[in-house]
Amino acid sequence: METAISHALDHPYLMVIAASARMLAQAARREGYRLLVVDCFGDQDTRCFAEESVCIPDLSDANVKKAINDFKARYPVELGIYGAGFEQHQASLRYLCSQLNVLGNQPDTFANVQDKATFFSSLKKLGIPFPDTTFQVPDHKDGWLIKPLQGQGGMGIGRFINDDNVERPVCWQRYQTGTAHSVLFLADGRRCRIIGFNRQWTVALSESDEFVFSGIINDTELTEKQCELLMSWVKKLTLEFSINGLNSLDFIKNDDEFYVLEINPRPPASMQLYDGDLLSLHMNACHGKPPESFPQQNDVCGLQVVYAQQKVGIPDGFAWPEGCQDIPGSGTLINAGQPICSIINKGNDAAAVMDVLKQRKVYILQHLQ
Repeated sequence: METAISHALDHPYLMVIAASARMLAQAARREGYRLLVVDCFGDQDTRCFAEESVCIPDLSDANVKKAINDFKARYPVELGIYGAGFEQHQASLRYLCSQLNVLGNQPDTFANVQDKATFFSSLKKLGIPFPDTTFQVPDHKDGWLIKPLQGQGGMGIGRFINDDNVERPVCWQRYQTGTAHSVLFLADGRRCRIIGFNRQWTVALSESDEFVFSGIINDTELTEKQCELLMSWVKKLTLEFSINGLNSLDFIKNDDEFYVLEINPRPPASMQLYDGDLLSLHMNACHGKPPESFPQQNDVCGLQVVYAQQKVGIPDGFAWPEGCQDIPGSGTLINAGQPICSIINKGNDAAAVMDVLKQRKVYILQHLQ
């Protein structure tokens, strides 16, 4: 049976491209790949995992083309993998997939899942509930959110206050009370396997960024029956969109009611919460070989993103707490509202895991402000 490890032997170079590539670079390094990394942060740990890395301002077409062409001119790289950040740069994704054998959802699948009108129309057809969504300016503002048509990580989502100067492509969605959750799954276009269910939380950075992804933990209070319902939705959507590899489905839980928000059609942040060679499983699923099952994880694992509350500079020799990752280099200037780093922590008790994440976040903010 062909495995991802055999790909590492046949194609030792792997190009990793994402807004922040550390997560995928770290996973790929464990699999033995020689990494060429393109991202927008150039964090210390990302660079350590890479044979060579390049930091670009964003994932726009010109920047991505230049980085890909430069690496291809100097390295025998044939494989590629991408992470978050292409939601607003789909032309760049198409170019990437035209140049490399990309393991993940192909551009048409990615575009269809990201197209809000197509996605919510499919949910309606499949009988999957979602918050009321419109592409016309609502008659009244109360209870509506304004959301970008192409976005990720909750960026650009705010309460609908003023319909003047709405120049960006947006939709309007009813604010739904409840707690944010996600389900991490593997798929091969026809079949899917659930990796785990997660609870997540957001932070308000500004009026236009009120629901930015801030953290996630693989601990929920979902019942077996509720998990089965969500699994049935994932199966329907896998078939509907021919989804491949590692993905996540975001949803709101309000008591016993569930409302789907979106699918992240690429390896999501929650893959860091689970043991096992998930990148290998992602690659094998993209070759039509998803695992028959995935072992239940007993440990609780949580991830916290730390955002700057004001402009900060990273001093030389800063003592980062245990579990910090996505670590910026010394001398880096980080503006208010931008991520400083992330923190990961594992334990046997969800409350204790959350407490440690909070303590380490407070330490970082106090010592950098």
